[in-house]
Amino acid sequence: MDRTERFHLIDQMLANQRVVTRAQFLDALEVSPATFKRDLEYLRDRLMAPIVWDRERRGYCYQKSEDGEQFQLPGLWFNTSEIQALLTMDALLANLQPGMLSHHIEPLRSRIRMLLDEGDHSVDEISRRIRIVPLAAKAYRSENFQALCQALLARKCIDMTYYSRPTDSSSERRVSPQRLIYYRDNWYLDGWCHLRQALRSFSIDAIQALQISAEPAVDISEDELNRELESGYGIFSGAETQQAVLRFSPQLARWISRETWHPDQTGEYDDEGYYLLRVPYSQDTELIMDILKHAAEVEVIEPRELRNRVKQRIDAMRELYANG
Repeated sequence: MDRTERFHLIDQMLANQRVVTRAQFLDALEVSPATFKRDLEYLRDRLMAPIVWDRERRGYCYQKSEDGEQFQLPGLWFNTSEIQALLTMDALLANLQPGMLSHHIEPLRSRIRMLLDEGDHSVDEISRRIRIVPLAAKAYRSENFQALCQALLARKCIDMTYYSRPTDSSSERRVSPQRLIYYRDNWYLDGWCHLRQALRSFSIDAIQALQISAEPAVDISEDELNRELESGYGIFSGAETQQAVLRFSPQLARWISRETWHPDQTGEYDDEGYYLLRVPYSQDTELIMDILKHAAEVEVIEPRELRNRVKQRIDAMRELYANG
């Protein structure tokens, strides 16, 4: 039981039993007399809890206020593990894009840190022991991200200039934002593209300029979003999917069998100890990248089209290094 939980238990016992002996507290809290004394001092001095000793009944109780109201612990309370989780989340947000959200949550961070410093572990210790290291994270324009969040929650369309890497060109788009996705250390926007009249996923770092429109956003149901954008592999998914069958070596299978490539994947070992992973996909761009990073430890069994596409990439790589 951490310190915050003890505070709640002390308050609960005093509120329910009116008078609580020292022995009852020590038995319920499972702490030493010295720790119990420190808890009482903190409640009295820092939280202004009117805890007094009743000599006649030889126990602790709440002193009656002039207006007769019962004392209540102030504010919103978290136990230490919850505070640590919040700090971890804060560290994640700060590292997603430095400075992008920090000033909005700094007042909450200050309050959390003050509470945590009074707990079992200091904030400095947690900061030293918990590290969140983003990998291959792209840079974003802070003003674009904040405007996008505003439009998303206000249910307004956005007008944006969007850069397409495959064609090395920019286009003007009006988009009804549906949701933000954080995937592999990068942010994406799921939205209804008014130009294409279809759902699309946009990489936030490719938004070159953005303005909030006065036009209300088109709302797409959660079921349709999931059906169109989450049914296939990765962020480049789609409603029409195929199933890839990948055969991993027995050595690599020790890792792959514990990984989630897609919520609807299935996997099994064959008689030779190889691991067969079946994963749905629509566009194969990201899937091929994940296949190639495992080199000769994985083979594409099906479909033939995907196998050929991977083979073409391997042949191109072999040609690139042939003259080295």
